[in-house]
Amino acid sequence: MDNVANYLEKNNEKLLKELFDFLRIPSISSEKEHKEDVKSAANWIIRNFQEIVFDKVQLIETEGHPLVYAEWNGAGKDAKTVLVYGHYDVQPVDPIELWESSPFEPFIKDGKIVARGSADDKGQLFTHLKAAEFYLKSEGKLPVNLKFIIEGEEEASESHIDEFIEQNPELLKSDVVVISDTEWFYYGMPSICYGLRGISYFELEVTGPNRDLHSGSFGGAVDNPIQVLAWIINQMKDKYGRIAIPGFYDDVLELTEMERENFNKLPFDLTEYKADLGVKEVNGEMGFSTLERIWARPTFDVNGIKGGYIGAGQKTVLPSKASAKFSFRLVPNQKSEDIAKKVSKFIQMVAPPTVKINLKVMSGANPVLVDPNGPAIKSCITSLEKAFGKEVVFMREGGSIPVVETFTKVLHAPVVLMGLGLPNDNIHSPNESFSVDNFFGGIKASAYFLKEFSNNIK
Repeated sequence: MDNVANYLEKNNEKLLKELFDFLRIPSISSEKEHKEDVKSAANWIIRNFQEIVFDKVQLIETEGHPLVYAEWNGAGKDAKTVLVYGHYDVQPVDPIELWESSPFEPFIKDGKIVARGSADDKGQLFTHLKAAEFYLKSEGKLPVNLKFIIEGEEEASESHIDEFIEQNPELLKSDVVVISDTEWFYYGMPSICYGLRGISYFELEVTGPNRDLHSGSFGGAVDNPIQVLAWIINQMKDKYGRIAIPGFYDDVLELTEMERENFNKLPFDLTEYKADLGVKEVNGEMGFSTLERIWARPTFDVNGIKGGYIGAGQKTVLPSKASAKFSFRLVPNQKSEDIAKKVSKFIQMVAPPTVKINLKVMSGANPVLVDPNGPAIKSCITSLEKAFGKEVVFMREGGSIPVVETFTKVLHAPVVLMGLGLPNDNIHSPNESFSVDNFFGGIKASAYFLKEFSNNIK
């Protein structure tokens, strides 16, 4: 396997150029004006697979953005099968004025590739395509049968991949699912994520009078929807940082003492963390460390709020409506559907009769906990340590990857979260970036993993 390093060295510029071409496509799945750009990104991947010479490459249309499926089955029926998942769509770029340059004109600065989608998830996904290319171009074959399923809706409000997985279990049948859409604990510290939080996302609209009113003429007599909305939001969490919805914590799986000890061993610097965020102090549920709060405890956050007059100058208005979008991050063993029912019941209970309430459940995903002792994880540990020359650490993440649970439930295959991102990659923010070292190291790690996993006993 030493020849993988030689291959990367000889093809360094080519690999970066290809990734840059991929990153230049503004595949923003949540914005209608970029619909054709999203499809262009899918077709770009199709051509890349065709150049690598996969057995089967297919663009699969959905009611939204297309899926890309590819497979190579030359290792034979007795060989292991690896399925790689990723997404080619990206987040919107606002606020555009905070970018150092055009979000879709990638460049390298301080050892990082700066562009929208570089870390989430085009750069991470691309490492697996190039690992496959290394084998097929250098050795003419792969050590395993390899499949890819790549979606273009992970960053959109609605995704069709779950439906596709449920309808095509035989097509996607595999011995392991590999996903690179998570991050390391720190630069130079290869990490395996074994836990993801779930999510329940809502939009709440509060309607008062049938029109906007003069606050002088009606203030004090008619309830203000903005203030009612703020009051309802405030009822959802107590002064100790705990969510006040009855039954919310009923199913929470508590951390083991070993997990808490492992969290404490990680080189987390709270002073550095606060300085990086520009805050004087952290806050959250009492009785838990910062890492425990963001990795293993449920949370409630208001994601956006609107209502009334926010233009220049003043307008003494009592608004007719106000709305907010908010979300709960969930932990094992909570269920998104159950939380949605409890939230709805709570809001109906606390809402005053002076307003009308409309609660919309926008999306949901259950949390995931991966067995860190499985054979696929052991192959991942060996591969990352070979590729980066450092000992692997285990961690959880506070974010959600909804499709992980679907893979586990439908395919009954273990999932390996082989992330390559870093905490300061600015995903979903201006100046998103991806480490050049992790890009090339990720190709090595993916190549090593295919070899390591091929030797596992079924």
